[in-house]
Amino acid sequence: MILILTAGYGEGHNAAARGLLSAFEKRGVPAEIVDAFALGGGSFYQKTRRWYLSLINRFPNVWAAAFRWIDRNPIGYWSLPFLGSVREALFGVLESRRPDLVVSVYPAYPYLFEAIWGGARLPFGVCTVITDSITINSVWHRCGSDLYVVANEPSRRVLLEAGIDEARVRVLGFPVLPVFWHGRVERPGPDVTTPRVLFMVNAGREHAPEIVRRILDVGGVHLTVTVGRDEALGDELREVAAGRPLELHGWTDRMPELLMSHHLLIGKAGGATVQECLAARTPMLITQVVPGQEEGNARLMVESGCGEVRQDPGGIAARVSELFADGGRLWKAWEANMRLLSRPRASVDIAEALESWCSDRERGQNWKS
Repeated sequence: MILILTAGYGEGHNAAARGLLSAFEKRGVPAEIVDAFALGGGSFYQKTRRWYLSLINRFPNVWAAAFRWIDRNPIGYWSLPFLGSVREALFGVLESRRPDLVVSVYPAYPYLFEAIWGGARLPFGVCTVITDSITINSVWHRCGSDLYVVANEPSRRVLLEAGIDEARVRVLGFPVLPVFWHGRVERPGPDVTTPRVLFMVNAGREHAPEIVRRILDVGGVHLTVTVGRDEALGDELREVAAGRPLELHGWTDRMPELLMSHHLLIGKAGGATVQECLAARTPMLITQVVPGQEEGNARLMVESGCGEVRQDPGGIAARVSELFADGGRLWKAWEANMRLLSRPRASVDIAEALESWCSDRERGQNWKS
């Protein structure tokens, strides 16, 4: 049995967990997602989640300083006295499920294992799937793990430079949902169909109406906007459109389909978002970069020629126009670069690799009855 451990501090962790669960299920391997912070954290967990999201969106410079401080200090160990209820909830789950392998997509769990077992050999294998690229905080690898899975070669180099044994690091991609690979329909290029632009509004709500207005003024593109559960913003964007075609979505579970059917995403450089764009081979204009962990995601896209950071509405609209000019010549160059990095079947590759590793692992120290 495989246990996938996540936490709701950012969507990338949960997205990775869902991708892994789907891959294991497709292969007939018993697996389950557990958020021990939700089980044991109570109202404190909900408050800290809100504080985290508020901090990264409203006070990014403060978060940048916090990210650097966490990278330099053993915060994972220092936080353990405050996580007693989470530790108890986690141990209860582990005792009842008795997994062969635990896959952690959130960096706190190896510290909790060490607190529970006191440095003794664990009765299960541990794989840490790192959901960030390049700017990887040391909290991910400061505590031990049998294996580390990273999304790309630059991230692998970061771990090796930090002293992690090369044999414990695997470059297998980010575990996007298998739908990005299984049954994928090839998307017509923007030279044979109307270019489709997807604008995913996360933070930066105040700029969204002007971005929509500027893109609609460009003309010649099909614009789709997702606003989550912000109904007021949806109403405002309808007024901005003033009768011009605008495809509007609230909260939706169709993001993989939307990404694969559109030619360009406009949105923030979240870990899951960037990796899903790569899986869909959908270039990106990045409107926001959270200092710290998202800087590496943005660097990956920009340095690989798969996207750019454009934050002002006028610059975004101008780049949209340039991407699809001349039969989409620039867009085709970006999309070709994405093919070199795209790993749409990463979740399946990770599942296969972990099954193989589990079968080879010595089982003499597994759970005792």
